[in-house]
Amino acid sequence: MKHLPSPVAYREDINGLRAWAVIAVLLFHFQLPGLGAGFFGVDIFFVISGFLMTAIIVKGLERDNFSIWKFYMARARRILPALMVVIAVLLALGWFFLPTPDYQALGSQSAYSLSFLSNIHFWRSTGYFDAAAHEKWLLHTWSLAVEAQFYLLFPIFLIILWKIKPQLKTLFWGLGLVFIASLALSIVASSWKPAAAFYLLPTRGWELAAGGLAFLIGREVLGLQRVAKPLFWSGFALWVLAFALLDSSYAWPSGWALLPVLGTVLIILANQSQAKLTVNPIAQWLGDRSYSLYLWHWPLVVALYFAGLQNDWLWVSGAIALSLILAHLSYHLVEVPTRSYLGASGLRKEVFAIALAGLVIGLAAVSVQLFTFENRLPANIQAVAAESQNTMSYEKLCKSDYSSNDKLPHFCSYGNNETLAVMIGDSHASATFTSLGAVAEELSGGVLLFGKGGCRTIIGFKLVNNDVCVERNNHIFNLVNELDSKIPVVLVNRYDGALIGDNLNPERDTKPNHFFDIKYDSRSHPVLRQQLLTGITETACMLQKDRQVFVVRPIPVMNQHVPNYMSREMIFKRNSQISDLKITREEYFERHGLVWEAQDQAAEQCGVKILDPLPYLCDDKYCYGSRNGRPLYYDDDHLSEYGNKYLVPMFEQVFRDQLAKD
Repeated sequence: MKHLPSPVAYREDINGLRAWAVIAVLLFHFQLPGLGAGFFGVDIFFVISGFLMTAIIVKGLERDNFSIWKFYMARARRILPALMVVIAVLLALGWFFLPTPDYQALGSQSAYSLSFLSNIHFWRSTGYFDAAAHEKWLLHTWSLAVEAQFYLLFPIFLIILWKIKPQLKTLFWGLGLVFIASLALSIVASSWKPAAAFYLLPTRGWELAAGGLAFLIGREVLGLQRVAKPLFWSGFALWVLAFALLDSSYAWPSGWALLPVLGTVLIILANQSQAKLTVNPIAQWLGDRSYSLYLWHWPLVVALYFAGLQNDWLWVSGAIALSLILAHLSYHLVEVPTRSYLGASGLRKEVFAIALAGLVIGLAAVSVQLFTFENRLPANIQAVAAESQNTMSYEKLCKSDYSSNDKLPHFCSYGNNETLAVMIGDSHASATFTSLGAVAEELSGGVLLFGKGGCRTIIGFKLVNNDVCVERNNHIFNLVNELDSKIPVVLVNRYDGALIGDNLNPERDTKPNHFFDIKYDSRSHPVLRQQLLTGITETACMLQKDRQVFVVRPIPVMNQHVPNYMSREMIFKRNSQISDLKITREEYFERHGLVWEAQDQAAEQCGVKILDPLPYLCDDKYCYGSRNGRPLYYDDDHLSEYGNKYLVPMFEQVFRDQLAKD
């Protein structure tokens, strides 16, 4: 509003609110102690946007000169130039510093960001607070996508209301209904579908609507200036309360977001033009540069993680300083000049300039996503990074009618027609399936796989949100019962996730996502542990009644995404060779001890046979995620097609009788 003609008067206090919001987000992302709730800075931005957009549209409607196309172009010239520069710089730097999987992911993120669909993209791929979020260079653009979708729909909504009855009361009640409906959906969805609740406009719309209601209340309610100071300090008190109470473990936005949202509404209603907390030179400087600061700081956060420097406070301090420098340069060299130039151009020229720049950068992003450009980096680095894609081909080995139905397991086959064994389990079974098949193929036979990722093969073990695992497992048991009893079963699952949680993100993954009959709040609950132990044993023994069952000891779980970690270490630390990634055997047994106990019970009670991968993946002290500089895993816990071949000697035990005959 400061740099171009606008129907809305420039308010320094709102510019100061932007400063508080962006600093909260920046310090949260750089993980400064005591700022675990800084993520609500985005919620503050949403309220501010709702307030300003409502002001612009309403004043245009009242004057009968509102142009929706001018509104759209004003938003485009505000958002797109700086965003396109950030994307172009990342794509250029990525050419020199990112392995192919990371570079292609950046290309995909860039395309979604330019089209303002990145919130939908990240909703389907990454939780905002997950460890993997720090690998997403443009994760922060999800909020720009929400705002852009709001900008697209909001003027249409207000125009329709105005045509129904051109009064502010009509707009107030319309926005009030949106606020209530969206807030209710947000509260329900934050527990039911937390990723969708976080990223999508329907569950964020109430925050933007709150800003709109603040504008209408400020226009219509008399006497607010008499209580301006109490409103202002009450708003800040709600912010302080939010900082004191909240952190990233809370469902968000949910009802908890009412604290910062209502706090922001109160501060806006106070309209304190002399308040030192918002109207001071530092706050105004930061507020002017808040958009560029928001754009530039997150890629620097990701760069620290890629380089393994996220906990080095000297580097963190340098990254914060660099964020401020880049924001200043972006503001003066990109934001102000492009807004001035585009604002002075005719509509056609403005559309052409933005569309041409977007097309060029968009084509570059799509090209990066689709093509590998294999000679960008040294071959050894590319080979290490490529192991992340060295997985079993479901397209070639699995029947589509099973794969496409979420309630049914995958049905996969490997080798020749005669079935010599069947493997059942979750994604760890899929990751080891071809090594079992390699042995069967030597015997001129084949193997089958029944299973699907996310569901442990345990009788009655349910997902917290639905019963799909029960249906899948029952279908697996029926498929096994139809096989000749001479065909052995190999049981492979990752059980530790149910007990300990995500090894890469333990602080977020604290509640069990599976249960038997009661949904416990803690993974360490003794009843849940006992039920899991009993369930593993009983499932193996149930299958053992009709055929020989082999249970595979848990595959070691690494504490890093192995190919990503190794390739980034090689690039950012300029090491052509790095030490093999590993965990101690003590770490292994701390995670998997209960599973060993359950498998031992099954062996003792009903005669199942145990296959142990540790002699092939570990030595006396360590279990390895790589050997001689090549990853054995395609992520942190799934063996790659290269790594699983280390288990071929182990799986020969399944066919010992056949091998003895040969």
